[in-house]
Amino acid sequence: MVEPKDSGQITKGKIDEAIKALKEQKPKEREDISDREAIRKMRRYIEKLTSDKYGYSYDEVSEMLQGLGIHLSGSRIKYLIGELKKSNRRQKKTSSSDDKNTSENSVTETQLTVENTVSNQVSSEADSSPVNIGKGKRKS
Repeated sequence: MVEPKDSGQITKGKIDEAIKALKEQKPKEREDISDREAIRKMRRYIEKLTSDKYGYSYDEVSEMLQGLGIHLSGSRIKYLIGELKKSNRRQKKTSSSDDKNTSENSVTETQLTVENTVSNQVSSEADSSPVNIGKGKRKS
């Protein structure tokens, strides 16, 4: 039978020591990583082998990796490579759209100013003929 341990008093000093000890801990090195992370690390080399120049299939790459103890099917490797490409495109799109938004906002503000000026001029003229300020192509 296990005897209950006496927790005793926990002093502020013990807490401070414990916090200091916990802060000093380094992250553990993980032995296993996910298949997604493994493919992310090997992506460049897999893409090189499956390029037209080298001509290997994903199944052949899978067989090579199985010899090293990495058991992923060719279709799983292909899927994960595609997912990594998608996420990279999303990241690039987001960062480039942030740059574009700044310039697009100034263009939009300029367009609105021009449109308002034209509208005011048209409405103030006695002979007001219809003016099309819309964007896009006209249908003939």
